[in-house]
Amino acid sequence: MSREQTVSPGTEAVVPDATLAGQRFGFRDHYEVGREKIREFARAVQNLHPAHHQEVDARKLGYDGIIAPPTFASVIGMSATRALLDSVLTEYDLSQVLQTDQVFEIYRPMLAGDRISTEIEIESIRQFGDNDFVNVGFQLINQDGDTAVQGTTTIVARRGVEVDPNIVEAVENISMQPRPADTAGLDTDDVLIRRTGPAPEAAPREFAPVNTTPEFDSLVKGGELPPGVARVTRGDLANYAGVSGDPNPIHFSDRAAELAGLPTVVAHGLLTMGLAAQYLTDWLGDPTAIEKLAVRFSGFVPVPPTEPGVIEFSGKIKSIDPERRAATVLLSGVSEGRKLFGRAVAEIRLT
Repeated sequence: MSREQTVSPGTEAVVPDATLAGQRFGFRDHYEVGREKIREFARAVQNLHPAHHQEVDARKLGYDGIIAPPTFASVIGMSATRALLDSVLTEYDLSQVLQTDQVFEIYRPMLAGDRISTEIEIESIRQFGDNDFVNVGFQLINQDGDTAVQGTTTIVARRGVEVDPNIVEAVENISMQPRPADTAGLDTDDVLIRRTGPAPEAAPREFAPVNTTPEFDSLVKGGELPPGVARVTRGDLANYAGVSGDPNPIHFSDRAAELAGLPTVVAHGLLTMGLAAQYLTDWLGDPTAIEKLAVRFSGFVPVPPTEPGVIEFSGKIKSIDPERRAATVLLSGVSEGRKLFGRAVAEIRLT
């Protein structure tokens, strides 16, 4: 898009400034949810429910198109976050950005064929020493103007810290090469537009029927979910990196992991979150029963060259809501005795 393009009412061209907290932006391009992309992502995060792969199974749950996995919004969010870092949060060194928290609140499942618009807001920037904790809210809106998913992403970024040029060169030589749609080098108003006025409120959640294996009446506060195990290989990490668009080489290069002070290549945090969603789906029997998934990352899954990294999942019912036939579940993930989540919570509905 040229910068002369007319901007819709309530928007203005982005001009980065020093006071970023509270600023809202719209991502100019929409994201079209493709059927094959859903299938690719579902395979990448081992979300095996048939409704992610076949229309006939999605129709059994009441949907006309195959259903995106609960963490599919991460694919769209990756582009929006990258655009912020490339064109607004430019004072940060991209090689030293880490994600600490992720929340997905699902209002209605995204389906193949949906056209998704993205609204983002820099909700807060908190400084601790050389580190800035940047909390970014997002809202994904479908072609009908309905909120599909909203949530937050929190990243930790280092400001004004010099990086060893030898490390920069090494990482550049092993990183994924620039993507055709990379936003680096583009003017900010080619990618984002600043929103003015009050932020739009999401419409009330759509409580579509769910078809879960456990029934709500069988739940008790404090009850435990059956344990589960997930395995990830180096091939899984390379596949997820490509499907998700996450270019961080610590997930596929031993040299990059070594430079980052890690013992070996490690799994993506959002990959482990996707595996946690599958753990829930295995128990629920219906992926659309997951209303919200919130994770604070605190550990990592080491993946050696010749054997898989193993994650052991467990869960416990924290609370139940008889009026909505809903429950809150505390999740745990452990790999090699190390806790992966500082806190992981899911909100679900049951038959």
